[in-house]
Amino acid sequence: QVQLVPSGGGLVQAGGSLRLSCAASGTIFSINTMAWYRQPPGKQRELVAAITRGDRTNYGDSVKGRFSISRDNAKNTVYLQMNSLKPEDTAVYYCNVAGSTGRGTFTSWARGTQVTVSS
Repeated sequence: QVQLVPSGGGLVQAGGSLRLSCAASGTIFSINTMAWYRQPPGKQRELVAAITRGDRTNYGDSVKGRFSISRDNAKNTVYLQMNSLKPEDTAVYYCNVAGSTGRGTFTSWARGTQVTVSS
C-alpha cells in the first residue's frame, strides 16, 4: 500500500506562481519515476512534467520554460514549481509515482488538486 498526499493547489492570478508537492508514504523500497499530470475542463489528461530516479526530466510543450519539477528522495516527495501562470493552466492536477515495494512494482495516483488561474 502506497499512498500519495498532494498539497499546494489553489487560486492565483495570471502571471503568479504556485508550488505543488506530493508526498509518498507506505512500504516503499525505491521510487523510479515521479510525475505530474493535469486535466483542464472539458479536455483530456496530459503530462505536465516527469522526473526519473536518475533526475532526468521531461516537460509538456505548453509548460516548458515556466514549470520546474524536482524531487527530495529523503522525503519521498516531488514538487512542481509553476511560474508565469496562465489561465490555460487551470486544471485538476494529479501526482503519479512509480517504483518498487520490495515485493513488486507499483504505480500510485494521488487525488486531484485544483489549480485555478484567473485573468
